[in-house]
Amino acid sequence: MAIREIIEIPDPRLKQVSAPVEKFDEELKTLVADMFETMYDAPGIGLAAIQVGVPLRVLVIDLQPDDPDAEPEVCTAHGGHEHTHQPTKREPRVFINPEILDPSEETSIYNEGCLSVPEIFAEVERPARIRARWQDIDGKVHEEEMDDLMATCLQHEMDHLEGILFIDHLSRLKRQMAVKKLEKLRRAA
Repeated sequence: MAIREIIEIPDPRLKQVSAPVEKFDEELKTLVADMFETMYDAPGIGLAAIQVGVPLRVLVIDLQPDDPDAEPEVCTAHGGHEHTHQPTKREPRVFINPEILDPSEETSIYNEGCLSVPEIFAEVERPARIRARWQDIDGKVHEEEMDDLMATCLQHEMDHLEGILFIDHLSRLKRQMAVKKLEKLRRAA
């Protein structure tokens, strides 16, 4: 496994439409393993293959929910003061050639961010529930109803497969403000 470089805007590859996966082989398994390692290192909860420069319809998601059975961990990383965090549990999921079959008319709004648009967050409205179909790492087909954060995250990552970023869902003015803020953050770094 290896941590791959995450490409960021304005890299033109992020606007590329990804090709369907046709070969479920060791190369694909290596890509998926690298994507998980890259996503966890970033840290993030979702990553599309195009974000690491591979234009294939592959994405990984792990919402990493709090683990209620684990003891809270002591942390001093944020501002030096001691506090605790509830450990998370890993629930990695792979979606290959995903499709949305039945989006709900009801919508929900989440404050989204993206590893390819670092440090920028904005509210995006999407269908609240979806029925999705995809293949796993071995090519087996799955279907599932999804809602809440999983539905939002899957739709966000699937947008990458079409060359769409979450900021593309914003008004022109809000998108321009987000890009200017990112440029300012880059200059300050």
